[in-house]
Amino acid sequence: MQVILLDKVVNLGSLGEIVKVKDGYARNFLIPTGRARRATEANKAEFEAKRAELEKAAAAKLAEAQAQGEKLAGTSLKLTQKAGVDGRLFGSVTNHDIAEELEKQGYKVHKSQVRMPSGPIKMVGESTVQVALHTDVVVEIIATVYGETA
Repeated sequence: MQVILLDKVVNLGSLGEIVKVKDGYARNFLIPTGRARRATEANKAEFEAKRAELEKAAAAKLAEAQAQGEKLAGTSLKLTQKAGVDGRLFGSVTNHDIAEELEKQGYKVHKSQVRMPSGPIKMVGESTVQVALHTDVVVEIIATVYGETA
């Protein structure tokens, strides 16, 4: 299925591109989330009419994400979890825990924006975590996990 992208999509394209994707990806993800529309003649004409407005909105989103990224850069989190004597956690620290802690500090971050390259944190110590505020804005923060004996 061919779709017109209404927003930048990672590994697919940027605003205004007409790309061919699998039907299920378009029907189940791109179209319902408002990131794309079917590439019919009527939709192409409508998109061209609104192109400047959409580009302005995309630039505003990017600027907002960059401003939030500058505030968030260099932030360090301190989390406490129950841990054994050897430093292994009972359970793990996930992206949900990181997002929750960032919200306590006043940042609006959704758990899907938190990327943990090596998976959930399962040991006491410092770890680097990425926060993707926009497709072009990825900020690294440091999460320090302290052990709490049971």
